[in-house]
Amino acid sequence: MKFYDYKPAPSPRRARIFMAEKGIEIETEQVDLAEKAQFSDAYRAVNPRCTVPALQLDDGAVLCDNASIMRYLEEIYPDPPLLGRDPVEKAMVAEWIARVEGEGLMGVMEALRNRSEFFKDSSLTGPQRFAQVPELIERGRARAEAFMAELDKRLAESAYLAGDTFSAADIAAAVFLDFAGWIKLPVPETLTHLARWREAVAARPSMSA
Repeated sequence: MKFYDYKPAPSPRRARIFMAEKGIEIETEQVDLAEKAQFSDAYRAVNPRCTVPALQLDDGAVLCDNASIMRYLEEIYPDPPLLGRDPVEKAMVAEWIARVEGEGLMGVMEALRNRSEFFKDSSLTGPQRFAQVPELIERGRARAEAFMAELDKRLAESAYLAGDTFSAADIAAAVFLDFAGWIKLPVPETLTHLARWREAVAARPSMSA
């Protein structure tokens, strides 16, 4: 297998942490997004979506999304389970990943990609060109900040997002909080449950992946 990565970016970091938790080592190739290498002919041949992460399997098939990459790796490396251990926990992991992506990560992405000159005419990932929408900058910040409060509420009643065990949902949330730093959005000090959880998660060796 070969893993296509870009070390500074949040999306491939989620996959790296997932692999580190499972002790998986995969040949890795860096795709320099700062130089727009994702749009090169060579990388388009691997992933026409022009995004990272991507995981090329031994038979040549390519998985181009965290959801598919994590599902595949969970199937072939089931221990430790990171997508849930029973039907309810699996459903909760899926729900919280969806919320982190839709409410948290998407909010930061809106704020970042609609204000930066680097993302002019590229406000969404992928090969198509989309103009920036400045009105989404503040909305994105507000969405991300509101979701931090939602995380705090959940963590007031649960050790981790999907229950009593660390999961891929926690990986996504940890990456979201770090990504919020890209738009200079701090975690409010009043969110004490989130702070407790974040300290515990940050202590995991996989977080440095």
